Amino acid sequence: MVSTTLSSKFQLSIPKAIREQLHLRAGQKFSVIVKGGVIELVPVRSIESARGLLKNANPENYRDRRDRY
Repeated sequence: MVSTTLSSKFQLSIPKAIREQLHLRAGQKFSVIVKGGVIELVPVRSIESARGLLKNANPENYRDRRDRY
């Protein structure tokens, strides 16, 4: 487990190993989500990066509105 320290300006530095693993870059934006006592940083990805994500998805056998109560 990698750790980091909150600075006097309330800033965190993301360790290099994690930056490389997640392909993070300077200036990238994050969504900050608080769940109980946990802070999650979620990289904001561009819509272009999602292109082709569902290319071979099969929409058959999904629930339909008729299946709902």
